[in-house]
Amino acid sequence: MNFIQKEFRHILRDTRTLIIMFGIPIVQILLFGYVISTEVKNAGIAILDLSKDQATIKITEKLTASGYFKIIKNLNSFDEIEEAFKQGNVKEVVIFEINFDKNLENFNSANVQLIADATDANTANIIVFYTSSIIQNYVNEQNKTIKMPFEIKIDERMLYNEELKSSFMFVPGIMAIILMLISAMMTSISIAREKELGTMEVLLVSPLKPVQIILGKVTPYFILSLINAVSILAVGYFVFDVPVTGSLILLMAETMLFILLALSLGIFISTVAKTQQFAMMLSMFALMLPTMLLSGFVFPIENMPVWLQVICQVMPPKWFIIIIRNIMLKGTGLLYIWKETLILFIFTAFFILLSVKKFKIRLE
Repeated sequence: MNFIQKEFRHILRDTRTLIIMFGIPIVQILLFGYVISTEVKNAGIAILDLSKDQATIKITEKLTASGYFKIIKNLNSFDEIEEAFKQGNVKEVVIFEINFDKNLENFNSANVQLIADATDANTANIIVFYTSSIIQNYVNEQNKTIKMPFEIKIDERMLYNEELKSSFMFVPGIMAIILMLISAMMTSISIAREKELGTMEVLLVSPLKPVQIILGKVTPYFILSLINAVSILAVGYFVFDVPVTGSLILLMAETMLFILLALSLGIFISTVAKTQQFAMMLSMFALMLPTMLLSGFVFPIENMPVWLQVICQVMPPKWFIIIIRNIMLKGTGLLYIWKETLILFIFTAFFILLSVKKFKIRLE
């Protein structure tokens, strides 16, 4: 009994153990509870209303009042549709044909076309289903009050992924996760190993500067991560038919920037981790779950509470996934992804400067 009491006292005095036992499960249940949702909220849509009559206005109002959608743009022509999708905020375009109301009155039928951004096939399916249901609900309501019932025919089109292959969504997302985890984790463990084994003293007395030590440590992992990225792209293209419709040179340049960011994050983790085990745990819990849940890889960020959406903005994989989906599936150039590229560059510079500074402190 005394031995059991001693163990309890030892555990309660160990802050790290308490955090692992109670803190991490609470954080996980909160994240999963708020993030995992099959609903769609505040999805950005654009309206191309070629009729602008009473019926189309009422349907548009029902779409916005549902809470599932928010109108990002009102388009004036078909030429503006692709531009709206490439800018990234529009998930669906709703097109009302010319003389929509008159066609309902004269022919008891009218047409609506729904074009969805299917780079995320699951979200596209849900958005189209919600839109179709709201339009059908409008039809049912109106048919109760008139003698001659009418119908609205809905034509659905999935842009960038007509076959709705899930691989189009998962290959870019998995690429971001693998590069982030492997690059950051292996770098942090490598430097932590030097401290744990006591070989860091050899580096301390050498004429090498902190920047040279860091470069020597991360260069092999940079090259290996780049090979990893090429392998993932090759498997995605040849096995899962995931296209690279944009510039391959731009895609590789963005990939190298992201790898550099992941490596700098790994260096930073190594400056606060004294052992390999702690570096691995910190990398897993600080990178794996947030990358999976808060990057928009699996669950749409628009569905999350506002406070979680704010946290998502500081998740580097979120911006990289946007970049590679745009290049690979939409074929966009730097003109459409320069903001995301700038954000990754700022993250990289921040972690490099922070790591070098902390590394110097540990060398002194």
